[in-house]
Amino acid sequence: MEFAAMRAIVAHQPHDLRIEEWPDAAAPGPGEVRVRVARGGICGSDLHYYHHAGFGTVRLKEPMILGHEVAGRVMDVGVGVSDFAADDPVAINPGMPCNDCHFCRKGQRNQCLDMSFFGSAMRFPHMQGLFRDEVTVPAEQLYKVPQCLDLGLAACAEPFAVCLHAVASAGSLLGAKVLVSGCGPIGNLVLAAARHAGAREIVAVDIADAALTVAGKLGADSTINLTKTPDGLAPFADRKGLFDAVFECSGAPKALAAALDVVRPGGALVTVGLGGDISLPLNLVVTKEILMRGSFRFDAEFGLAVHLIATGAVDLTPLISATMPAADADAAFRLASDRSQSMKVQLAFA
Repeated sequence: MEFAAMRAIVAHQPHDLRIEEWPDAAAPGPGEVRVRVARGGICGSDLHYYHHAGFGTVRLKEPMILGHEVAGRVMDVGVGVSDFAADDPVAINPGMPCNDCHFCRKGQRNQCLDMSFFGSAMRFPHMQGLFRDEVTVPAEQLYKVPQCLDLGLAACAEPFAVCLHAVASAGSLLGAKVLVSGCGPIGNLVLAAARHAGAREIVAVDIADAALTVAGKLGADSTINLTKTPDGLAPFADRKGLFDAVFECSGAPKALAAALDVVRPGGALVTVGLGGDISLPLNLVVTKEILMRGSFRFDAEFGLAVHLIATGAVDLTPLISATMPAADADAAFRLASDRSQSMKVQLAFA
């Protein structure tokens, strides 16, 4: 049987990324909107599926469309939808909490026990992703942006929401001295969020000059390449630590140990980067009374991210290092894997 087809970028196995024909998105039902995808950002989780077919216990069990950082334009709307019309530019929130479980009812929807998330293999059948020409979603997942806004910037709303959530978890940063450890896309977006939150001074550390160059453009007051200057953080360990807040975005054991040395007594250490099991110098956590917490995904911060980007309150342009045609997806994923050449690589659809 013949059917109308759209392009989709589908992961099968490690380094087996295919551009396939999939059925067009369904006509929108009541409360739904069909969107033509315009831009999609390649995330670290997409790269894990590309290189390893998953991460941890999450593995591909069937072919899956990748992608969850996207923006596009409305094609048509279903019955009962009045907030959107054809050609409206929108950012898509990829997370769909159940709104009924214990955590959703407590206002912790990012911890939902039955979360649906585009481009995730946590469920089976997998939740197909958004790297496709079009998709139909509930209207409540869409956020309108100005017609003049670069849709590549609108597609940054999802990772920026992650970072707004992390920065909020540290408490007030007004006038604070802040360290951002690990300046990949998430670290640099944390930096931008911390600057917007009123940090007085931000120091960024990484092991790559290219990442630190972007950090400087996004608001870092100073940068340290720890490959070139291994003891670059040593002066900040003076008087039990000089940073009011540290955001550890690399997930590296050495980076966490260094963070504990330089955060002040009573300061906040927020772990954003994912990593494996590591040893923890518990004596430092106890004696310095460090407020240590993790940060995972986002909830209401998605709307705030869209607002800050749309109004120009933050300029995330330096984050986008390349935009490539969706037809060149494999090359785009290879470029996104090379930290010496890229920060955030995006795909351009129709």
